[in-house]
Amino acid sequence: MISCTEFILAYNELFSFLEENYGKQAVIEFWEYISEEFLVNLDRLVREKGIKGMEEYWTHTLTEEKADYEMTVKINEFEIYMKKCPSIDILNNTGVKKYPSYCEHCDLLYRRIIERYGFFYNIEFIDREKGICRLTVKKRR
Repeated sequence: MISCTEFILAYNELFSFLEENYGKQAVIEFWEYISEEFLVNLDRLVREKGIKGMEEYWTHTLTEEKADYEMTVKINEFEIYMKKCPSIDILNNTGVKKYPSYCEHCDLLYRRIIERYGFFYNIEFIDREKGICRLTVKKRR
């Protein structure tokens, strides 16, 4: 099995290719496809465990990616403060042309799943060049 970090350069190039050849809508449709077909583990964890499932999913994923982050988990709230996104770090250090909307895939992929289970989802892109962002999820009352 290959690690998730090995997909970063391929994703970046695929996003660029799709937009250059088919437009931004093709990229969005690809992200929707990934969300529905490949994030079944996140979907199951959020459906079954709610915020605890998010904690489980991202603890595993961000550990595998060797991300520099802080996670806050409360009964009705979940937050990840990404100090240094490993994907952006890899893209910056390889010298490839970064897909300008690269960070947006995190918003679409995860929002689609999390909001269907009664949560508010927000992502703040603090510095896209350095890979700093904040993901906040709150349980709807």
